[in-house]
Amino acid sequence: MDLIHALLIGIAAFAAGAVNSVAGGGTFFSFPALLAVGVPPVVANASNSVALWPGSLAGAWAFRRELARFKRALPLLSVVAFFGGIGGGLLLLATSNAAFAKLIPWLLLVATVLFAFSAQLSRLVARFKPAAPGDERHVGPGGYLFQLAVSIYGGFFGAGMGILMLAALAIQGFKDVHEINALKNWLSAVIYSVAVGTFVIANAVSWPHTAVMLITGTVGGYAGAAVARRIPALWLKRVIIAVGTLLTAYYFYKTA
Repeated sequence: MDLIHALLIGIAAFAAGAVNSVAGGGTFFSFPALLAVGVPPVVANASNSVALWPGSLAGAWAFRRELARFKRALPLLSVVAFFGGIGGGLLLLATSNAAFAKLIPWLLLVATVLFAFSAQLSRLVARFKPAAPGDERHVGPGGYLFQLAVSIYGGFFGAGMGILMLAALAIQGFKDVHEINALKNWLSAVIYSVAVGTFVIANAVSWPHTAVMLITGTVGGYAGAAVARRIPALWLKRVIIAVGTLLTAYYFYKTA
């Protein structure tokens, strides 16, 4: 790996870490960069997952004040995310490459539309959900099942996972975008941990490339989260929808 390649994947990982901490979809930057410098697709996918994992943790740490407000629900949410990630990974292994390629743009489209109309869907869900007893951050059984479904999606297909998770949390009635972002970053890190363990044990990681991306991706994750906390909620939501739309269009074009 020469200096030019190191710079290319380093910058791509920084952008990926920042975008993941704000909205998700950072894989759009980092995975193509690995392919561009000659890393085989399977190894590139494994290396990308390992490299972006600390970035999610860094993003969660930057939102630690918001994350602390969910101390009652967070342990069980984390367990659900972990086992959902395992389930999604096993599902991926049982799916053919051709079938998976056809699903990608549709999965992204659903995630983006859900988030774009999350306020309307949240009001609809509220009609059928009993009020939480004095806790606006209460997570009921339906919320945990929703998170399980999102975690399976994340283990099955990492790109767009953050956007779908943001949509799932918003639909459940959480109104503070920064609190939602905090949960998304932490739960994404939990799901990434499943992939990290699997790929490292399978020796499917290109460590020279991963080492560069680990550093810049982590810095990008923290920097992106720090910037996101200063963005008005309305504009942050618009950024998230824009990222989702871009990813959806890209994958529809790629599979056409």
